Amino acid sequence: MEPDAVVANAENSAPTGRGITRESGSALLSVADFLTLGNHAFDADGYREFLREEDRVVRPANFGEKDPGLDLGVFEADGVTVGVTNVLGRVFVERTKISPFEAADQAVEELKARGADLVLVDSHAEATSEKQALGYYLDGRAHAVLGTHTHVPTADLSILPGGTAYVSDVGMTGCKKSIIGFEQEDFLALFMGDWRGISVATRGPVVLNGALVEFDLDTLRAVGIRAVSREWKP
Repeated sequence: MEPDAVVANAENSAPTGRGITRESGSALLSVADFLTLGNHAFDADGYREFLREEDRVVRPANFGEKDPGLDLGVFEADGVTVGVTNVLGRVFVERTKISPFEAADQAVEELKARGADLVLVDSHAEATSEKQALGYYLDGRAHAVLGTHTHVPTADLSILPGGTAYVSDVGMTGCKKSIIGFEQEDFLALFMGDWRGISVATRGPVVLNGALVEFDLDTLRAVGIRAVSREWKP
């Protein structure tokens, strides 16, 4: 099945594996319709001008109002207006004091006011419980609540009672023989008490994880969600 629209999380697209740059963002937007970010949104040089000029990228809506970038946006896909927002969890993530639930409330209402037929929320959080809570909180209001941040795909893909597609984490794109996309030795050293910094894994097969969501445009409800996993061997 060919997707009608593609939304990708790009917060780790910079060459260092943390943040976004003009080059990495532009490359992704050549194949995706819209990009979301996360707590590492501002970790790479060159992001500020890119976020100021590009309206197809959103950073977490519960960052501060003075932070660069947009907190929500819309795009058109085959005559359907798709609204996208991105909220950052607070459990185990010390980046924002603003509730993701309050931020999501405001963003969803604003997107509907802008004429969005479908609303997608990127729930960027560490705790699965917080993501699940947000999914049920937005059930019937957002059309998809898809989790990111932990890099490991979860098996709880479902359609919630109100017709919202949900998954705690869609996974990552990166080297398969890695620890969340970084060199195994670096993370092992970290957990063994020998911090030496981490570098992006670059060897071996590359895996692409995601979720494919299908909507009924007459009822504006999700009718299907399934995991996507593709492997490329250089």
